[in-house]
Amino acid sequence: MTQGPESAPTHTPDPGPPDTGTSTGLAPNVSGALAYLLGPITGILFLLLEKKSNFVRFHAAQSIGIFVVLFGLSIVLGVLSAILTAIPVLGWIIGIVFFLLSLLIGLGGFILWIFLMFQAFQHKEWEFPWVGREVRKMILKQSV
Repeated sequence: MTQGPESAPTHTPDPGPPDTGTSTGLAPNVSGALAYLLGPITGILFLLLEKKSNFVRFHAAQSIGIFVVLFGLSIVLGVLSAILTAIPVLGWIIGIVFFLLSLLIGLGGFILWIFLMFQAFQHKEWEFPWVGREVRKMILKQSV
């Protein structure tokens, strides 16, 4: 006895979260990932262009916040490193430590950038500590 296609169980793949659409015409996950592409530049662009999707607006605002904080931290460490190198011996050692710390922050920022783009593409709103929480509050206030 053979079974026809009518009796075969069908399995449809999970489509993921519903696509609510965006003002940009792109899928929300693509827009969210692209918001991180050029840091605060694409973050500002998507924050200004996106009117419908809080998902995209969250990632755009988080992109701006994280990369502004990382950039500011890099400047502070660079200035401190430059100032401390003027002090003989001990200042040079501390300056080198700050310089290495700055490089480590740069590498961490790069890894974070890839991670956040991947999370957005996977339809996830991963909150970076403090920045993500503040961004979420800002987005919720604007959508009410």
